Amino acid sequence: MLILISDSFDPSLPGRLEPFGEVTHDKNRVGEATVVLIRSKTKCDRAYLDAAPNLKLIIRGGVGLDNVDLEYAKARGVTVTNTPQASSVAVAELAMALMLAACSHVVEGHNGLKRGEWLKKQLKRTELFQKTLGLVGAGRIATEVGRRAAAFGMTVIAYDPYVSSSDVATMTSLDDLLARSDYLSLHTPLTDETRGMVNQEFLAKTKSGVIIVNTGRGKCVDENAMASALENGHVACYATDVYTSDPPPDDSPLLTAPRVIMTPHIGASSKENLLRIGDIVVEKIRAFIEA
Repeated sequence: MLILISDSFDPSLPGRLEPFGEVTHDKNRVGEATVVLIRSKTKCDRAYLDAAPNLKLIIRGGVGLDNVDLEYAKARGVTVTNTPQASSVAVAELAMALMLAACSHVVEGHNGLKRGEWLKKQLKRTELFQKTLGLVGAGRIATEVGRRAAAFGMTVIAYDPYVSSSDVATMTSLDDLLARSDYLSLHTPLTDETRGMVNQEFLAKTKSGVIIVNTGRGKCVDENAMASALENGHVACYATDVYTSDPPPDDSPLLTAPRVIMTPHIGASSKENLLRIGDIVVEKIRAFIEA
């Protein structure tokens, strides 16, 4: 059995997988692979699956499966699975880091000092304490963000059409959430329903001066609408780890919009998370072999 590691995983993973068969990083050998391990970079579309006649199992190290053609994989008899429980803490911590960077002007202060500027008077911090955080989506990652936000003294509310209750947030309607939230944290999968949902109409319903954090999916946000809301000052800051593509295109309006904090899709890239993903991958391949 050939196991193809197509994206970045913990360096210890190849050695841990050797008892199950040959392990390779050579993407040109996809046609021989029985198992393919991916994260967000590899796109398992129809053409990819057609080029892999021996493929039986795809494991996505992470949460979303929007980079896999699930219907075609099923038709081809390919099992597709992921590791959603592994990444929650890592992504939640980045969401909190982006919130803190936004309200404390960490990036502006750092860049000012690098330019030789002392911006003590210009940069006025605000606190997370007693602010309202709205979670758009109430799944595993959003729940971990809510727990951490509560520890900062925030009021946490959430909207999710598929979740009726939450251990960490008061569930409410989307319109109520947008009207009340000082901070919005986006945690929606990419579906036909959520694609471009953060558009001009969505943003017009938010509080003036809202800070929006996105560690979910870049394509859930209309970047032109977001750039316009930043330009006119309605959105105080957009802090994002995700884009319409990795990396964002050169003409992305986010690259020139004011008050944007950007990280290169590193939410799930903590050392600890990669080790957790590796543990789950090993167990899933063992179960696949023993089935």
